[in-house]
Amino acid sequence: ARSTLALLLIVIFITLAVGFRHLGRWLIKDDPLQPSGAVVVLSGGVPFRAAEAGHIYSAGLAPQVWLTTTTPPPGLESMGIAYKGEEQYSREVLLHEGVPASAITFLTPEVRNTQDEEHVIVDAMRQAKITKIIAVTAPEHTRRVHKLWSLLAPKDLQLIARGAPLDPYDADHWWRTTRDGLSVVRECLGLFNAWTGLRIQSGQPEPERTPRELQR
Repeated sequence: ARSTLALLLIVIFITLAVGFRHLGRWLIKDDPLQPSGAVVVLSGGVPFRAAEAGHIYSAGLAPQVWLTTTTPPPGLESMGIAYKGEEQYSREVLLHEGVPASAITFLTPEVRNTQDEEHVIVDAMRQAKITKIIAVTAPEHTRRVHKLWSLLAPKDLQLIARGAPLDPYDADHWWRTTRDGLSVVRECLGLFNAWTGLRIQSGQPEPERTPRELQR
């Protein structure tokens, strides 16, 4: 009996260790790219997400690029400080990548989190009369984007999730850096919240990730 229990504990330990190691990879749920009505840059990840959206546009897979508009941090307005949202920097990246200004659209209203973004995207798709979009985000965020879409979007609207290839996220060694570790914890908590019916409402936008030199 003791040997059986010891073997069971060893199996459980190995399973947990393997699961821990592969958790970062499991969070990635990339879809094959397909021609779509628009490519959307989800907030965060400047400049990686916008750069990938520019490449998708240049490849002829989407005729327009949408940028969600972030909520200004509290306190700036009372100080008389104008807020330049990250979407303005994403627009500059898109222009740098060859996307014409006429193909770039800022979506409104302002958003605080991924749930807000998906509601705004659904409304924009209805208004533009398109049924398929490509959403560019962080690689580890793609699974949660899919899950939220299944909860929030009508069945006739399709989202293709694309993790930005230039994003510095290390799926195979995510525990080695604070940035990746926090990202994995946040995504797991967000997925748990989605699985339990979105009982917790977040009032904060997705945190920024540290930029690095753009190259392809």
